[in-house]
Amino acid sequence: MINSTPLFGKIWHFLHQPNTNIRNIILRKFGLNIDYFIERYICKLLFDRWNKKIFIATLPKTGRILDVGCGNNSPKITKAIKPFAYYVGVDIGNYNQEKGSLESADEYLLCSPEDFTRTILSASGEFDAVISAHNIEHCNTPFETLSAMCAKVKKGGRLFMAFPSERSVNFPSRKGTLNFYDDKSHIYLPEFNKIVKIINESGFKIVYKNPSYRPLGMRLIGMVKDCFVTDRVTQSTWAHYGFEAIIWAQKL
Repeated sequence: MINSTPLFGKIWHFLHQPNTNIRNIILRKFGLNIDYFIERYICKLLFDRWNKKIFIATLPKTGRILDVGCGNNSPKITKAIKPFAYYVGVDIGNYNQEKGSLESADEYLLCSPEDFTRTILSASGEFDAVISAHNIEHCNTPFETLSAMCAKVKKGGRLFMAFPSERSVNFPSRKGTLNFYDDKSHIYLPEFNKIVKIINESGFKIVYKNPSYRPLGMRLIGMVKDCFVTDRVTQSTWAHYGFEAIIWAQKL
């Protein structure tokens, strides 16, 4: 996953300062976790209802979360939004983890690419949610990995998936990945309909699906930025082009 827009990042940083009056007012008056507040309300203002952080914010307060492919500080981000959840991360390496991120995880399972599916299945118990954000395209055995993820979701639990859109093979090439082939570690171009079919056959109902996610607010920001910044991508660039495919599902 890539960084948020600079404006969003500035708001995030400002509200996280310990002496910020606005932050303290929010916490005292509403009793809200600040990350929950930002994701739940600011993202709604940007019409970005279906991203990973919104998904996390809607999970049970003390739920069990399995994060499959948990790089880019995902343990730290997830626990900031759901501090009382039990978090288990699975990955094949410590990818882009800041100091303290891995310590945020209650469990962290590191394995080889060949053992990835087996390690997912070996995680203790079932989970209220399984998250797979930009992971499936890196897997040696994507369908086995997907089936394993589905098997770890408890009845009534939920699955979140984000991965490159099939359309991204025709997008411009950019630093930070806009065309699928920009990232040399991509192995599998995700087939959206096939992934949806496997999820359905695993006993889920699809809550939301979009093969090329373009939330309105972020798309407009990305469209404007694309007129001036063409040497790198941000989350709004992805929204402008529809780089991400998004799926939310619930196990019946």
